[in-house]
Amino acid sequence: MKHKAVYLTAILVILPAMWALAGEPAVTVYNQGFAVVREIIHLDLQKGVNQVACQDITIHLEPDSVMLRDPSGKRRLQILEQSYRGDPLSQGLLLNANEGQTLDFLVREGDSCVIQQGRIIRSGYVPHSMAMGRYGQQYSHTQMAAGYGEMGEPIVEIDGKIRFGLPGQPLFAPIDESTGLKPTVNWTIEADAAGPFDAELGYVTGGMSWNASYNFVAPAKGDKLDLVAWITVDNQCGRTFENARLKLMAGDVNKLVPETGGYGGAYSGVVVGGSLGMRALVTEKEFDEFHLYTIERPTSLHDRETKQVEFIRAEGVVSECYYVYDGVKLNDEGYQSYSTAQLMQQAEYGSESRTDVWVMRDIQNEKANQLGMPLPAGRTRFYERDEDEQIEFTGENTIDHTPAGETLHLYTGNAFDLVGQRVRTNYRCDYDRQWCDESFAVTLRNHKKDPVEIRVVERLYRGMNWEMREESDPYTKMDSQKIEFRIKVKPNEEKTVSYTVHYTW
Repeated sequence: MKHKAVYLTAILVILPAMWALAGEPAVTVYNQGFAVVREIIHLDLQKGVNQVACQDITIHLEPDSVMLRDPSGKRRLQILEQSYRGDPLSQGLLLNANEGQTLDFLVREGDSCVIQQGRIIRSGYVPHSMAMGRYGQQYSHTQMAAGYGEMGEPIVEIDGKIRFGLPGQPLFAPIDESTGLKPTVNWTIEADAAGPFDAELGYVTGGMSWNASYNFVAPAKGDKLDLVAWITVDNQCGRTFENARLKLMAGDVNKLVPETGGYGGAYSGVVVGGSLGMRALVTEKEFDEFHLYTIERPTSLHDRETKQVEFIRAEGVVSECYYVYDGVKLNDEGYQSYSTAQLMQQAEYGSESRTDVWVMRDIQNEKANQLGMPLPAGRTRFYERDEDEQIEFTGENTIDHTPAGETLHLYTGNAFDLVGQRVRTNYRCDYDRQWCDESFAVTLRNHKKDPVEIRVVERLYRGMNWEMREESDPYTKMDSQKIEFRIKVKPNEEKTVSYTVHYTW
C-alpha cells in the first residue's frame, strides 16, 4: 500500500533530568579494558522519596558498581531502587520495539517520495551490550549506526511478500516519556533533608582502555638510543568527557569479566611527558601493588576517540645489541606426558632445527641509563638513522610491566647475513642401563663485512641429569637444561661448534 507523502514531523518527549554536572569528571583507565569514573553532580532533593534520572553516563556502565554519596557527609542518601537502560534511542531500538507491527516507510521514487507500509518480522537489532560488549569489542560504526550487528538484518513483510532489508526510511509514532535518547540510570532516592547540594557519583565502566608505546631511534653508528614514549587512550564507552582529570592504572588488577599522593615523575636523565628541561605532562607514583600515571593537564576525551600523550623523552639510552642462535625446533605435542625414560627412546625428538639468527637488544631500566622508572606494558619500535639522517624502521616487539632496575630483553628480527645450522651427529641409548648419549654440530656462517659474536643456545631437553662428555668450545650453564656458547665469527667465515652430552635416569 502506497500513499503520497508531503512531510513528516517527529515529536520527541525527553524525560527531564533532575541533576546537573557540577565539576570536571575524574577518569581512571585501567589497562585491562575498563575505567572508574568519578564526578560531582548537583542534586536538588525533597525530604523523603525522590525520583531522579541521570543520563550523562556510559553505554557500558556496570550498574551494580554505582556509588552515590554526599562527600561532605552532611546528607544521608539511600538509593531505594535503581534501573539502568544502556541502549540510547536509535532506529534499531525502535524497530525492535515495533516487531510484529506495521510501519510506514518513506520510499523515494524518482523526484518524489511515497509511503509504503510493511510489517516488521525481525528487526535485526543487537543491543549495545551484545554488539560492543562490556569491554569494548564492537561491530563496525556503520552497523552500529544502523542499530544492528552481524547477527542479521531486518526482515519486512510487504503485500504478503517477505524481503530482507528496509524498503525505505521507517516512520515511527511519537515517543513516550519512558524512551531515553541516552543511556539512563533512574533512581528512587530517599533523602533525610530537603535542598540542593553536590553529590559524588562513581561507577565502573567498560569500553575504555590504554596502552604505552616506546619509540627508540638509533644513530647511524653507536648503541646510544633516543626514546620518545606515548600513552594512547581509547574511548569506546559511548560518552564524551570534557576537561577530565585523567589517570592511568598499570598492573594486573584482578577483575572479574562479566558473562555477557606523591609524584615520581622527573628522574635524572628522563622527563616524563615532556621535552628535556620542560615540566612533566605525566607523573607516576606507586599505588598499592600497582603504578598510577597522572596526566597533569585536564584533557577532553571524546566518544570513539583515540588520544595520545607523550610521557617519556630520554636521550643517550645505552642498548646492547647482540645475536642469538637458538637452533633447536621442539614439537612438544605428545611429549609432555612422557616420562624421562620414555623420552630418551624418542630418537627423532629434537632433531629438527631452524636457521634464523635472532637480533636481540638489552636495555637496562636504570637511572644511570637515563631511565629508571616503572615502564607500563606496551609496544616497542626501533628505528635507525641512515647516513643521510633518514629514519628507517628496524623492528618491534612488546614488553610486559617492567619495574625500575630490571632489564628489557627484546627480539627485533632476524639477521639477514648470519646463518645457523644445527645437525645431530650421533644418538645412542641403552634403555636397560638407563643412559643416553647425543651429539650435535652447530655451524655458523657470517656473510657480513664485520666480525660478530653469536650466542649459541643449546637446550638439553631430554632430562636434568646430564654430563658434558665432549665440547669444542667453552660454554656457560644458563640453567638446569640450557647452556650457551659465545662464538666469534670472522667476515665470510664458517665456524662449527660441537658437543656430546651424556644423560642418565
